[in-house]
Amino acid sequence: MLSLHELETAFARAVFGRDEEGLAECIAAGGALDASERIDVYRNNVLANYRSALRDLYPTIATLVGARFFDGAAQRYALDHPSDSGDLHDFGASFGEFLQSWAPAAHLEYLRDVAKLEWAMHGVFHAADAAPLDLRALADVPPDALQELRFELNPAARLVASAYPLLDIWEASQPGAPAERSVSLNAGAHRLLVIRRDREIEIERLAAGELALLEALALAVPLGQAHARALEVEAATDLDACLRRHVLGLTLVGFYR
Repeated sequence: MLSLHELETAFARAVFGRDEEGLAECIAAGGALDASERIDVYRNNVLANYRSALRDLYPTIATLVGARFFDGAAQRYALDHPSDSGDLHDFGASFGEFLQSWAPAAHLEYLRDVAKLEWAMHGVFHAADAAPLDLRALADVPPDALQELRFELNPAARLVASAYPLLDIWEASQPGAPAERSVSLNAGAHRLLVIRRDREIEIERLAAGELALLEALALAVPLGQAHARALEVEAATDLDACLRRHVLGLTLVGFYR
């Protein structure tokens, strides 16, 4: 008799590796289906749920590559990367990296970045709410201490950078977009902020220095050092303007010393 852990492990091997040894003998006989056919029913249901979850997560990729191609990719991904979480919302985090390495999609290099954007939107949708930054408390900070402040990013915000015109690709693939709209992959890099405000997900373009500043602040780098990094990327980065935009726009929701 297998223990519960051994039974669960055998079931996972049967579903994802088609290794049914040790499991078939635990399946009650009877009816029109033998043990192997009964396992197939579970296998098909599990993989169908994974494919459905990935379609919900990555609708833009499904639009770009077509349903048949997407389902083939989703099936292969599900077999190679079975979920290690009890929450199906966690499934699919590395789908973009998989597409980059999967031979049939390897020539579509921009798909990885589209996946990064859609995963960011997924994370933002499910993230916790945050109260706005306390402007009075910030105003009370002595001027000579400002450079040492560390800022906290909104948990419902993500930063996404791409060598491709990522927002253009995403917008052209949305329902209702003009059918004749085309996007040149050589149109230039996009740096994006994905953020939830008032229960709506918004995507905004960022300047290169602005992205560098926010990336550094997300790593708890002090403001002065974060600004220095931004200036290395874009010499015209205006710290005051960036802070104003991202404090009032709820990208930055806290600070500490």
